[in-house]
Amino acid sequence: MSWDFILPVCLGDLVKSGAVNQYVVQDVLSVKQLPSHINTALRSQGPLCILEYFDTAYSVLQHCRTVDVAVKEDTLELLIQGYILNISLCLSQGRKKDKVAGKGLLQWDSERETILQCLTQLLQLDIRTLWSLSLVEEEFVSCVTCCCYKLLENPTISHVKSKSTRDAIIHVLGIMVKKYNHMLGACVKVIQLLQHFEQLASVCAAAVASWSSEYGVKAIVGEIMREIGQKSSEELAREGSGVKAFSSFLSELSTLVPETMIPNISVLLTHLEGESPSLRVAVCEVLGEVLVRVLSGDKLDDSARASRDRFLDTLQEHIHDAHSHVRARVLQVYARIVNSKALPLCKYTEVMELTVGRLGDKSVHVCKSAIQLLAAFIAHNPYSCKLSSVDLTKPLEKEMAKLKEMRDSQKEQVPVAVITAADLWDAMKPELEMTVKAQLEPGSEEEDNEDEEETGGDEERSDRDTALQIAQFLRESPEQVTPEAVSSDAPPTPQKEGGGNEGGESELKKQEMLVQYLKDTESFALQVERSIAVINNMLYWKTTTVVQEAVQFCVTAFEFSVANSVCGVRKMLPLVWSTDVTIKDSVIQAYRRLYLNPHGDNTRAKAQTLVDNLSDLMIDASLGTVQCLEEIVSEFFSSESALQTSVVQVLWERFSGKRETKALHRRAAVLLLGMAARAEREVVLSNLDTLCSVALGEKVAEDYLLARDTLITIANITDHVRVCVHILCMNCQFGVITIYAKQVCICLIKMQQKQLYLNCVSLAQVLSLCGAVAFWQVSHLERSVSAELRRRRGEKEEKEEKEKDANDSCVEEELGLVGASAEDTEVEFIRKICETELLSGNMLSAFLPLLVKVCSSPGKYSHSQLTTAACLALSQYMMISPAVCKDNIRLLFTVLEKSPLPVVRANTIVALGDLTVRFPNILEPWTPNLYARLSDESASVRLTAIMVLTQLVLKDVMKVKGQVSEVAVLLLDPEPHIASLALNFFNELSAKDNAIYNLLPDIISRLSDPERGMKEEDFNTIMKQLFSYITKERQTESLVEKLCQRFRTAKTEQQWADLAVSLSLLSVCERGFKKLQECWDCYSDKLTEPGVYQPLLSIAAKLRRRAKPQFKAHVEDYEKRLTAVHTKGLENVDNEEREQQMGDTQSQNLQTPRKSRSRPKPAITFSSDEEEEDDAVMAESETPKVTTPIARTRRTRLRH
Repeated sequence: MSWDFILPVCLGDLVKSGAVNQYVVQDVLSVKQLPSHINTALRSQGPLCILEYFDTAYSVLQHCRTVDVAVKEDTLELLIQGYILNISLCLSQGRKKDKVAGKGLLQWDSERETILQCLTQLLQLDIRTLWSLSLVEEEFVSCVTCCCYKLLENPTISHVKSKSTRDAIIHVLGIMVKKYNHMLGACVKVIQLLQHFEQLASVCAAAVASWSSEYGVKAIVGEIMREIGQKSSEELAREGSGVKAFSSFLSELSTLVPETMIPNISVLLTHLEGESPSLRVAVCEVLGEVLVRVLSGDKLDDSARASRDRFLDTLQEHIHDAHSHVRARVLQVYARIVNSKALPLCKYTEVMELTVGRLGDKSVHVCKSAIQLLAAFIAHNPYSCKLSSVDLTKPLEKEMAKLKEMRDSQKEQVPVAVITAADLWDAMKPELEMTVKAQLEPGSEEEDNEDEEETGGDEERSDRDTALQIAQFLRESPEQVTPEAVSSDAPPTPQKEGGGNEGGESELKKQEMLVQYLKDTESFALQVERSIAVINNMLYWKTTTVVQEAVQFCVTAFEFSVANSVCGVRKMLPLVWSTDVTIKDSVIQAYRRLYLNPHGDNTRAKAQTLVDNLSDLMIDASLGTVQCLEEIVSEFFSSESALQTSVVQVLWERFSGKRETKALHRRAAVLLLGMAARAEREVVLSNLDTLCSVALGEKVAEDYLLARDTLITIANITDHVRVCVHILCMNCQFGVITIYAKQVCICLIKMQQKQLYLNCVSLAQVLSLCGAVAFWQVSHLERSVSAELRRRRGEKEEKEEKEKDANDSCVEEELGLVGASAEDTEVEFIRKICETELLSGNMLSAFLPLLVKVCSSPGKYSHSQLTTAACLALSQYMMISPAVCKDNIRLLFTVLEKSPLPVVRANTIVALGDLTVRFPNILEPWTPNLYARLSDESASVRLTAIMVLTQLVLKDVMKVKGQVSEVAVLLLDPEPHIASLALNFFNELSAKDNAIYNLLPDIISRLSDPERGMKEEDFNTIMKQLFSYITKERQTESLVEKLCQRFRTAKTEQQWADLAVSLSLLSVCERGFKKLQECWDCYSDKLTEPGVYQPLLSIAAKLRRRAKPQFKAHVEDYEKRLTAVHTKGLENVDNEEREQQMGDTQSQNLQTPRKSRSRPKPAITFSSDEEEEDDAVMAESETPKVTTPIARTRRTRLRH
């Protein structure tokens, strides 16, 4: 009897009889009976037993959870062998299969792969004969595909270790799609998998790409793209993670089969106007892949070029997308297009201009991507290897003049022989008349009668027909009529020398193309130069990745010789001191790439190039730049390099003059030798005689700057080597810096004293020299002499330790008294020398009255160089002892405030900073005078002041007080460098515990003072920056209370408004809001002012948006109360509340209880207000003697 085996939907269907002759399981065995039945079946018939013992296999599946593992393994082996063997027998294929040994259920991965491979082999066979009418049932297709999709839901399917299983599943599904009409089902299932399993995006993309390319089912790509493209914004909003999966799927698919996506890419463009930024990014990436891999090159047809331009315009629009992530990704897509050289030349200018504009984007990620794109533009530009607009100007002007000459000469050319149109007409007129008459001859009399009956309008139409017939005749008879006779308006053409004219036109076109190329190159170079100015400022941003990209851009721009690119290279040099290791390494690698890895044919040429590069960098470099470069050069000489010997040789040749070298390059060479000496002292010591004879010999007067730089080089090795210089006859102080000798200094002073009465310049030189001698004498005492004293003390202590027993001094050593007392004695000894001997009865003391005279008589000594030298020398004298400092401190501050020379004021600020470090107690009362220079009219003075004060405050030399408000004002300084230094000051100050938090109330009071007259917009900008440093909840709560209390002492409406704005800038939380309610009495009477009401209302609005339901009710009540007081007035609202409380005593308000307004308000004083009453600048007759104590009635500091 034959049975019909119907594929079951679930396991239980095999025991239910649903149709005639349907096969059903007759007997379900128990767990105990299974082992014996399976062994019997295998021994009796082998794999063929599945045909008779199917009930046994079904029983194993029924008891799968409780049956023994060995039974499962035997059943699996039986099913695999029987499955293959029986299908092969049915198809008469005679296939053989090796026995598959079970490896245990713990290795399901390998077993799964085996099954999938068997299933693949099965599906590749022609199994249609298994079904009636040779149609594969849908149930079979669903059974196989559902198993595959279920396997894809495994979380580990996308891992590398599952690659073989993943590929097998994709191949099985590919066969089902191609041979079993599963394409639509696969499309639906792929969409469902993406909706529910975000991690399957790459797997689904690989599957679809495989089905399209390997199995030739390209239509499935379009179907899936249409399904995604037809989803509305509402559906995507409900998808959640599915949107990200769709985006990743499209991006991955575009990298695999971009050409297949082009026909259906229009269905995705609708999502560019949607609300999902991730889908917009995906569509832009698809466009980018298509442009790079398909629509690139010069061999595109017209339709492909139109599509390319349309896609580029679409990408270009989204450079200004509303979402920052989209903007950044579009810029990255453009960077890939540029790197692949797929961007048309006509688009360079537009995209370049848009990219430069994105450098000012508020998103750091966008700025970083814009820098990368600009670097790609420079590296792959189609114009020139050197992009200097200055170098391009002259060639452009030259070629434009040549083009103009060519055009003028072409206009002046006269044709040799010309046949006019009238002559041509006379020649062809007889023949033309005969032809026209023959063509228009009437055919019959009836036609003539009909023509006569026609109206005037018909006659006009007949004339037109006649003209058309004439034109048709002329077209059909080109051999009879020359082209020149077609139009009488045609310009005369020469009949001779035609070939020469064509050659001139081709030359003209070539010249026009050359001029256009130079114009495009110049425009591109100008855009790059414009971007350099912006990117140079990004070198000191907080974001490490942006700084790294800016460094790489500066390197690329410098390699392409962009104008002003060396400014960026120099500006990033101080970053070698950065605490961020990645930034420091980036800068070092950049300088190695630019300067320390030269190109050349041999070692000599490489060394020459390296020295040229470093010398160019040293020219006009500041002291800070030289110090930073010294770090890099010393590191180069510390490492082992084959170029070191050749580089040193080239430097010595330049310095000694063996090769003709400019004076600037000679000075750079000697400085570079000094840098090398830091790493290897023998570089200078081996040629010390040459160094002295060349720079300090008879020709020293020819270049004093070379002598100065030589002495600086010698200073790098004088710590442990005693250098003797025989000839020293210079008239500047740099000789004193390197070589300290009392007799030499006296000799120098006497030499200058001989020229003392010649002119003011000579007097300035001698005063400057005296100051330098005084300063370096103090330095010599505190460094060299002090070090020598310590060395002698150490030797003495070692000697005494050997002589004495350890027991005698163990107590003193434990207490640390021996070393401490000896060190104090040495310090006191040096201090006594400075106070009693340096300025008593010697030549230095003789010049001190002259210095005071010059500084105190600006009217008499008005020479700028003399005044500058005298003030600087006086400050150096004041470094010697506290007595000299006290006697002249008032004079120095008078010079600081009243000197008309900015350079004098700037030098004085630097000197006062040094004096503050040396004598802090003397300078402390004069602190307000230093802060006052932050508002100096000269930008150089403000710059110097902010730099000095930053060092003093951040190194805890000077206490931070309310005068820091003057630094806050510099955040809006018109000079960008000063504003950046002020911002850096607060960034560093915020790292100190609660520093800005403690200063904010005083800063607000000072900036909102009516006498200052600060604009409201400026105040808001400064406060927004300062409040960004307040991040702790407790600090916010405390500041709310402090600022509310300030309403009581504020006197003007503008002060009220400033306080309210400051409150609105805080990130007020629930606790801060409660504190705001508790302080209602402080500001409630000011709510009638819009400047107070609006900021407080904005605080409530912010709280309401993110508040919980219970807290939201409190916020809404507070808003109603604010609005009521603002519209009705405080007294009216209080009366209404009082009446309501009297009428209904049971009701309770959520408002904070308030004291009766009839009670007198307590007077509250603040330290900042007390300080404001006293003038910071003292009168001429007064000198501050002690530090003004700071008294506060109540002050709470946070310690955490």
